[in-house]
Amino acid sequence: MTPLQLDLAAIGRKHAATAGTPAVVVPTRPDVEIVRVGEVVVKAHAPGMDAAALTPRVAASALLGGIMLTPLVTTVQCAGGRLATVWPAGVPVDPADPDAAPWEEAARLLAALHAVPLSRLPVLPPAGGPARVAQRVAVLADGAAEQVVRAAARALPPGAAADGAAHGDWHLGQLVRHGGGWLLIDVDDLGYGDQAWDLARPAAWFATGLLDPDVWLRFLGAYQEAGGPALAGLSDPWERLDGPARALTVQLAATALAKAREQGRPVDEVEEILIDACGRIAGRTSRSQDSITQ
Repeated sequence: MTPLQLDLAAIGRKHAATAGTPAVVVPTRPDVEIVRVGEVVVKAHAPGMDAAALTPRVAASALLGGIMLTPLVTTVQCAGGRLATVWPAGVPVDPADPDAAPWEEAARLLAALHAVPLSRLPVLPPAGGPARVAQRVAVLADGAAEQVVRAAARALPPGAAADGAAHGDWHLGQLVRHGGGWLLIDVDDLGYGDQAWDLARPAAWFATGLLDPDVWLRFLGAYQEAGGPALAGLSDPWERLDGPARALTVQLAATALAKAREQGRPVDEVEEILIDACGRIAGRTSRSQDSITQ
Protein backbone atom coordinates (compact mmCIF):
# COMPACT_ATOMS: atom_id res chain seq x y z
CA MET A 1 0.00 0.00 0.00
CA THR A 2 1.04 3.58 -0.59
CA PRO A 3 1.46 5.94 2.39
CA LEU A 4 -1.90 7.53 1.56
CA GLN A 5 -3.63 4.15 1.45
CA LEU A 6 -2.07 3.21 4.78
CA ASP A 7 -3.43 6.43 6.30
CA LEU A 8 -6.89 5.63 4.94
CA ALA A 9 -6.67 2.12 6.35
CA ALA A 10 -5.76 3.51 9.77
CA ILE A 11 -8.84 5.76 9.70
CA GLY A 12 -10.97 2.81 8.64
CA ARG A 13 -9.75 0.64 11.50
CA LYS A 14 -10.87 3.27 14.01
CA HIS A 15 -14.44 2.75 12.83
CA ALA A 16 -14.37 -0.97 11.99
CA ALA A 17 -16.44 -3.25 14.19
CA THR A 18 -13.74 -5.94 14.40
CA ALA A 19 -10.11 -5.35 15.32
CA GLY A 20 -7.53 -6.68 12.91
CA THR A 21 -9.79 -6.53 9.87
CA PRO A 22 -7.60 -6.41 6.75
CA ALA A 23 -7.69 -3.33 4.56
CA VAL A 24 -8.41 -3.66 0.83
CA VAL A 25 -7.79 -1.03 -1.84
CA VAL A 26 -10.93 -0.53 -3.94
CA PRO A 27 -10.34 0.29 -7.64
CA THR A 28 -11.66 3.71 -8.60
CA ARG A 29 -10.80 6.66 -10.83
CA PRO A 30 -7.17 7.87 -10.85
CA ASP A 31 -7.62 11.05 -8.79
CA VAL A 32 -9.39 9.28 -5.90
CA GLU A 33 -8.25 6.61 -3.43
CA ILE A 34 -10.65 4.29 -1.62
CA VAL A 35 -9.77 1.74 1.07
CA ARG A 36 -12.24 -0.68 2.62
CA VAL A 37 -11.81 -2.09 6.13
CA GLY A 38 -14.56 -4.60 6.82
CA GLU A 39 -17.84 -2.71 6.50
CA VAL A 40 -16.12 0.69 6.50
CA VAL A 41 -15.04 2.60 3.41
CA VAL A 42 -12.65 5.56 3.58
CA LYS A 43 -12.36 7.83 0.55
CA ALA A 44 -9.53 10.25 -0.16
CA HIS A 45 -11.03 12.92 -2.39
CA ALA A 46 -9.30 14.40 -5.40
CA PRO A 47 -6.31 16.68 -4.79
CA GLY A 48 -7.45 20.26 -4.47
CA MET A 49 -10.89 19.40 -3.09
CA ASP A 50 -12.05 22.41 -1.08
CA ALA A 51 -12.82 21.61 2.57
CA ALA A 52 -15.24 24.53 2.73
CA ALA A 53 -17.24 22.94 -0.11
CA LEU A 54 -16.91 19.31 0.98
CA THR A 55 -17.96 19.82 4.62
CA PRO A 56 -21.53 21.03 3.92
CA ARG A 57 -21.92 18.37 1.24
CA VAL A 58 -21.12 15.61 3.73
CA ALA A 59 -23.41 17.24 6.31
CA ALA A 60 -26.19 17.39 3.71
CA SER A 61 -25.85 13.69 2.91
CA ALA A 62 -26.41 12.93 6.60
CA LEU A 63 -29.79 14.67 6.31
CA LEU A 64 -30.80 12.78 3.18
CA GLY A 65 -31.40 9.36 4.68
CA GLY A 66 -33.21 7.05 2.30
CA ILE A 67 -31.89 9.03 -0.67
CA MET A 68 -28.13 9.22 -0.15
CA LEU A 69 -25.77 6.94 1.74
CA THR A 70 -25.33 8.34 5.25
CA PRO A 71 -21.71 8.97 6.32
CA LEU A 72 -20.41 7.22 9.43
CA VAL A 73 -19.04 10.57 10.59
CA THR A 74 -19.77 14.01 9.21
CA THR A 75 -16.34 15.38 10.10
CA VAL A 76 -14.00 15.59 7.13
CA GLN A 77 -10.73 13.79 7.91
CA CYS A 78 -7.19 14.44 6.68
CA ALA A 79 -5.02 11.66 5.26
CA GLY A 80 -1.69 12.20 3.55
CA GLY A 81 -2.50 15.82 2.82
CA ARG A 82 -5.84 14.86 1.23
CA LEU A 83 -9.38 15.30 2.49
CA ALA A 84 -11.03 12.01 3.43
CA THR A 85 -14.53 10.90 4.41
CA VAL A 86 -15.82 7.75 6.11
CA TRP A 87 -18.80 5.71 4.89
CA PRO A 88 -20.52 2.37 5.39
CA ALA A 89 -19.74 -0.17 2.69
CA GLY A 90 -22.40 -0.90 0.10
CA VAL A 91 -22.78 -3.16 -2.92
CA PRO A 92 -22.31 -1.31 -6.23
CA VAL A 93 -24.14 -1.93 -9.49
CA ASP A 94 -22.68 -4.97 -11.23
CA PRO A 95 -21.24 -3.80 -14.59
CA ALA A 96 -21.24 -7.42 -15.79
CA ASP A 97 -25.04 -7.62 -15.47
CA PRO A 98 -26.44 -4.55 -17.26
CA ASP A 99 -29.95 -6.06 -17.43
CA ALA A 100 -30.13 -5.89 -13.62
CA ALA A 101 -29.14 -2.21 -13.43
CA PRO A 102 -31.62 -0.37 -11.17
CA TRP A 103 -32.69 2.32 -13.62
CA GLU A 104 -36.14 2.89 -12.12
CA GLU A 105 -34.80 2.97 -8.57
CA ALA A 106 -32.16 5.48 -9.62
CA ALA A 107 -34.76 7.71 -11.26
CA ARG A 108 -36.92 7.67 -8.13
CA LEU A 109 -33.92 8.54 -5.94
CA LEU A 110 -33.06 11.48 -8.19
CA ALA A 111 -36.67 12.66 -8.12
CA ALA A 112 -36.63 12.47 -4.31
CA LEU A 113 -33.35 14.39 -4.11
CA HIS A 114 -34.64 17.07 -6.46
CA ALA A 115 -37.76 17.48 -4.35
CA VAL A 116 -35.78 18.31 -1.18
CA PRO A 117 -36.02 22.06 -0.45
CA LEU A 118 -32.62 23.71 -0.22
CA SER A 119 -33.83 25.30 3.01
CA ARG A 120 -33.65 21.85 4.65
CA LEU A 121 -29.96 21.49 3.86
CA PRO A 122 -26.77 23.31 4.81
CA VAL A 123 -25.77 26.09 2.43
CA LEU A 124 -24.32 24.18 -0.49
CA PRO A 125 -21.93 25.26 -3.24
CA PRO A 126 -22.97 25.06 -6.90
CA ALA A 127 -23.39 21.54 -8.22
CA GLY A 128 -20.17 20.56 -9.91
CA GLY A 129 -21.38 18.99 -13.14
CA PRO A 130 -21.74 21.81 -15.69
CA ALA A 131 -18.28 23.26 -15.05
CA ARG A 132 -16.72 19.93 -15.98
CA VAL A 133 -17.52 20.32 -19.68
CA ALA A 134 -15.26 23.35 -20.10
CA GLN A 135 -12.56 21.69 -17.99
CA ARG A 136 -12.50 18.59 -20.17
CA VAL A 137 -12.47 20.56 -23.42
CA ALA A 138 -9.76 22.97 -22.22
CA VAL A 139 -7.15 20.21 -21.86
CA LEU A 140 -7.75 18.52 -25.22
CA ALA A 141 -4.73 17.99 -27.44
CA ASP A 142 -4.61 19.13 -31.06
CA GLY A 143 -6.12 16.94 -33.72
CA ALA A 144 -9.01 16.67 -36.14
CA ALA A 145 -11.29 14.87 -33.67
CA GLU A 146 -10.44 17.35 -30.95
CA GLN A 147 -11.42 20.21 -33.24
CA VAL A 148 -14.82 18.58 -33.77
CA VAL A 149 -15.36 18.38 -30.01
CA ARG A 150 -14.25 22.01 -29.53
CA ALA A 151 -16.67 23.13 -32.24
CA ALA A 152 -19.49 21.27 -30.51
CA ALA A 153 -18.59 22.94 -27.21
CA ARG A 154 -18.81 26.36 -28.86
CA ALA A 155 -22.26 25.47 -30.21
CA LEU A 156 -23.72 24.53 -26.82
CA PRO A 157 -26.61 26.68 -25.60
CA PRO A 158 -26.26 28.69 -22.39
CA GLY A 159 -26.73 26.65 -19.25
CA ALA A 160 -30.03 26.79 -17.43
CA ALA A 161 -30.41 28.64 -14.15
CA ALA A 162 -29.99 26.70 -10.93
CA ASP A 163 -33.33 25.38 -9.75
CA GLY A 164 -32.67 23.20 -6.71
CA ALA A 165 -30.68 20.42 -5.07
CA ALA A 166 -28.74 18.34 -7.57
CA HIS A 167 -26.31 15.43 -7.40
CA GLY A 168 -24.08 16.99 -10.04
CA ASP A 169 -22.44 13.85 -11.47
CA TRP A 170 -24.99 11.07 -11.63
CA HIS A 171 -24.37 7.75 -13.39
CA LEU A 172 -24.89 4.11 -12.43
CA GLY A 173 -21.56 4.07 -10.60
CA GLN A 174 -23.10 6.50 -8.12
CA LEU A 175 -25.41 3.88 -6.63
CA VAL A 176 -24.90 1.26 -3.94
CA ARG A 177 -27.24 -1.18 -2.27
CA HIS A 178 -27.21 -0.72 1.50
CA GLY A 179 -29.74 -1.52 4.20
CA GLY A 180 -31.98 -3.34 1.78
CA GLY A 181 -32.29 -0.66 -0.89
CA TRP A 182 -30.43 1.43 -3.41
CA LEU A 183 -28.93 4.78 -2.40
CA LEU A 184 -27.06 7.58 -4.15
CA ILE A 185 -23.38 8.01 -3.28
CA ASP A 186 -20.57 10.50 -3.96
CA VAL A 187 -21.06 13.98 -2.54
CA ASP A 188 -18.20 15.59 -4.45
CA ASP A 189 -20.51 17.52 -6.80
CA LEU A 190 -23.64 17.75 -4.63
CA GLY A 191 -25.03 21.28 -4.61
CA TYR A 192 -27.59 23.63 -6.06
CA GLY A 193 -27.89 23.67 -9.81
CA ASP A 194 -29.78 22.64 -12.93
CA GLN A 195 -31.54 19.45 -11.87
CA ALA A 196 -31.94 18.33 -15.49
CA TRP A 197 -28.17 17.85 -15.47
CA ASP A 198 -28.64 14.76 -13.30
CA LEU A 199 -30.65 13.18 -16.13
CA ALA A 200 -28.28 14.31 -18.86
CA ARG A 201 -25.93 11.34 -19.02
CA PRO A 202 -28.59 8.69 -19.77
CA ALA A 203 -30.31 11.23 -22.03
CA ALA A 204 -27.06 11.65 -23.97
CA TRP A 205 -26.51 7.88 -24.16
CA PHE A 206 -30.04 7.42 -25.50
CA ALA A 207 -29.77 10.26 -27.99
CA THR A 208 -26.51 8.90 -29.40
CA GLY A 209 -27.80 5.33 -29.58
CA LEU A 210 -25.70 4.00 -26.70
CA LEU A 211 -28.66 3.31 -24.39
CA ASP A 212 -31.53 1.04 -25.34
CA PRO A 213 -34.71 3.09 -25.92
CA ASP A 214 -36.70 0.80 -23.63
CA VAL A 215 -34.23 1.38 -20.80
CA TRP A 216 -34.37 5.14 -21.37
CA LEU A 217 -38.16 5.15 -21.31
CA ARG A 218 -38.17 3.12 -18.08
CA PHE A 219 -35.79 5.61 -16.46
CA LEU A 220 -37.60 8.67 -17.78
CA GLY A 221 -41.02 7.30 -16.91
CA ALA A 222 -39.99 6.42 -13.36
CA TYR A 223 -38.63 9.93 -12.83
CA GLN A 224 -41.81 11.55 -14.12
CA GLU A 225 -44.10 9.20 -12.19
CA ALA A 226 -42.19 10.02 -9.01
CA GLY A 227 -42.92 13.71 -9.58
CA GLY A 228 -39.37 14.66 -10.50
CA PRO A 229 -39.39 18.47 -10.56
CA ALA A 230 -36.81 18.87 -13.34
CA LEU A 231 -39.43 17.81 -15.89
CA ALA A 232 -42.58 18.95 -14.13
CA GLY A 233 -45.28 20.40 -16.37
CA LEU A 234 -43.54 19.56 -19.65
CA SER A 235 -45.30 17.71 -22.44
CA ASP A 236 -41.91 17.25 -24.13
CA PRO A 237 -39.07 16.45 -21.67
CA TRP A 238 -36.49 17.37 -24.31
CA GLU A 239 -37.36 21.01 -23.73
CA ARG A 240 -35.24 20.65 -20.59
CA LEU A 241 -33.00 17.73 -21.52
CA ASP A 242 -31.65 18.74 -24.92
CA GLY A 243 -29.10 21.31 -23.74
CA PRO A 244 -27.70 19.21 -20.85
CA ALA A 245 -27.65 16.08 -23.04
CA ARG A 246 -25.63 17.87 -25.70
CA ALA A 247 -23.26 19.23 -23.06
CA LEU A 248 -22.76 15.75 -21.57
CA THR A 249 -22.10 14.37 -25.06
CA VAL A 250 -19.30 16.93 -25.47
CA GLN A 251 -17.90 16.10 -22.05
CA LEU A 252 -17.96 12.35 -22.67
CA ALA A 253 -16.32 12.77 -26.07
CA ALA A 254 -13.60 15.02 -24.67
CA THR A 255 -12.91 12.59 -21.84
CA ALA A 256 -12.81 9.64 -24.24
CA LEU A 257 -10.43 11.41 -26.61
CA ALA A 258 -8.07 12.37 -23.79
CA LYS A 259 -8.04 8.79 -22.53
CA ALA A 260 -7.36 7.37 -26.00
CA ARG A 261 -4.48 9.79 -26.58
CA GLU A 262 -3.03 9.05 -23.14
CA GLN A 263 -3.14 5.33 -23.85
CA GLY A 264 -1.66 5.78 -27.32
CA ARG A 265 -4.49 4.05 -29.14
CA PRO A 266 -7.13 4.96 -31.71
CA VAL A 267 -10.62 5.74 -30.50
CA ASP A 268 -12.90 2.75 -30.15
CA GLU A 269 -16.39 2.31 -31.58
CA VAL A 270 -18.22 3.94 -28.65
CA GLU A 271 -15.81 6.87 -28.60
CA GLU A 272 -16.26 7.33 -32.34
CA ILE A 273 -20.04 7.49 -31.85
CA LEU A 274 -19.60 10.29 -29.30
CA ILE A 275 -17.28 12.24 -31.61
CA ASP A 276 -19.69 11.83 -34.54
CA ALA A 277 -22.47 13.15 -32.31
CA CYS A 278 -20.32 16.19 -31.55
CA GLY A 279 -20.06 16.81 -35.28
CA ARG A 280 -23.85 16.89 -35.50
CA ILE A 281 -24.09 19.16 -32.45
CA ALA A 282 -21.59 21.57 -33.99
CA GLY A 283 -23.58 21.71 -37.21
CA ARG A 284 -26.98 22.38 -35.69
CA THR A 285 -28.46 25.02 -33.44
CA SER A 286 -32.03 23.75 -32.99
CA ARG A 287 -33.06 22.78 -29.46
CA SER A 288 -34.34 19.31 -30.20
CA GLN A 289 -33.34 15.70 -29.83
CA ASP A 290 -32.50 15.73 -33.54
CA SER A 291 -29.51 17.99 -32.82
CA ILE A 292 -27.76 14.93 -31.44
CA THR A 293 -29.32 12.00 -33.20
CA GLN A 294 -29.58 13.16 -36.80
